[in-house]
Amino acid sequence: MPRPIRDRRIQTVPAYDIFHPAAACPLQALSDVVLSLDEFEALRLADYEGLYQEAAALRMGISRQTFGRIIESARKKVADALVNGKVLRVGGGNTILQNEDGQNMIIAVPTDASGFIFPHFGHCELFAIYTVEGLNITAEQSFALPGLGGCKSGVASELAKKKVEVLIAQNIGEGAIRQLSSFGIRVIRGLSGSARAAVEAVLAQENL
Repeated sequence: MPRPIRDRRIQTVPAYDIFHPAAACPLQALSDVVLSLDEFEALRLADYEGLYQEAAALRMGISRQTFGRIIESARKKVADALVNGKVLRVGGGNTILQNEDGQNMIIAVPTDASGFIFPHFGHCELFAIYTVEGLNITAEQSFALPGLGGCKSGVASELAKKKVEVLIAQNIGEGAIRQLSSFGIRVIRGLSGSARAAVEAVLAQENL
C-alpha cells in the first residue's frame, strides 16, 4: 500500500494563477502546464527568497529529499511553459496554508554560562532561545551545540530546526551572516552584556 502524501505547508498563494504567451491565438488552442501550489511555494522559497533547500524544506514541513523532487519538477514545468509557449496554470496539490499572523517569534542569542552574550559567534557552543509574543518574552531555554560554531554547516540548520527567526550577536562574520540568512534567520549584531537584556532592548526599539 503506498504511503499517503503528507500535506506541505505553504505561506502564500499566487496573486495570479494563470500565465500565457501574448499570442494572437486563443488560450484554448495552447497546451497547459499545471504548477501545483507546493511547487509554486518551493520556487518562491528557493529561487525568490534564496533559501537553501534544507531551510526551505523545514519551512514546508517536508524532508530535504522531498523538497528536492518538488523543486526539480517545478523548474522543469516552468521551463516547459517558457520554451514551448504553453499556458502555465497554478493550483492544486496537497497543501496547508500556514497563517503566520499572531504566531510567536523565536530569537536566539549566543551566550556564555552566565547568560551574557558570547563575544565571538564563531566560538560559541551555547545559545539562549527566547520565545517572544508581541513585545514580551514568554519563554526562555538553553540550547547547546557542541563543536559547532560560526559559519560551520550545523549551526544555521540546527537553529532553523528550532524555528529561530532572529539571532542577536556581538561579533559575527559576514560568512556566518550569509549562511544564517539563507536559512531565513536575520542577524542583529553589535550588542553586548546580558542576553535577556539585549533581547528586551531590541524589542523595546521594535527593530524586529
